[in-house]
Amino acid sequence: MFSERKLSTLRRRWGPIGPVCGAGISLTPLSIVTTALRFLPPLAWSTLIGWFSGAGWGAGATLPLIEPWLRALAPWAAPEQITALHALARKAGHVIEYAVLALLWRRALTPPGSWRAPLLLAALTAALDEAHQATTPTRQGSIADVLLDVAAAALALLVATHGAGWAADRLARLLLWVAAAGGTALLAIDLAAAAPAGWLWLSVPGAWLALWVWRRRRAQA
Repeated sequence: MFSERKLSTLRRRWGPIGPVCGAGISLTPLSIVTTALRFLPPLAWSTLIGWFSGAGWGAGATLPLIEPWLRALAPWAAPEQITALHALARKAGHVIEYAVLALLWRRALTPPGSWRAPLLLAALTAALDEAHQATTPTRQGSIADVLLDVAAAALALLVATHGAGWAADRLARLLLWVAAAGGTALLAIDLAAAAPAGWLWLSVPGAWLALWVWRRRRAQA
């Protein structure tokens, strides 16, 4: 139990409070309702994600729903291209689901602006989501999808925490490094195999040049 002096300190810091538990958390009906309402959106969104992971939302079930829209947007596309666009749309759905989930958990949890707990909860949801899919007769779990979901959640939290400009700057730097280092590795493999490198002769030097310019501008800023 708290002493009267301790309760007086809590009242000055947090305002009028009701019964207080050992952690100093107010247990007034209003605070309980407020907390419940804060946690309701991420829990409801997690439930929706779980529903989408059921057997009724596999690729075979969503293709008839999405294909008419894809054919309207890309009437020139061949059947295999429609299939690829359908797969891309499903992956985009993953990105949206987990970006929203991470932001909802960030809003619900305290302290405001924390990113570790929302990211952990989004990763846990992604793992459970894929595990649930693995138990259905028409779907299977995918580690790649878990990684995609976690990446989407992390990117959303980065944007929310540091701003779109900061996140875009870091993403551009990462992509430049991937293009420069990855392209160099591919170029070396092509040379070792005596295979034509094609566009790599232009893209790799261009990536390294862009990375050098970017670092030089950052150093001068």
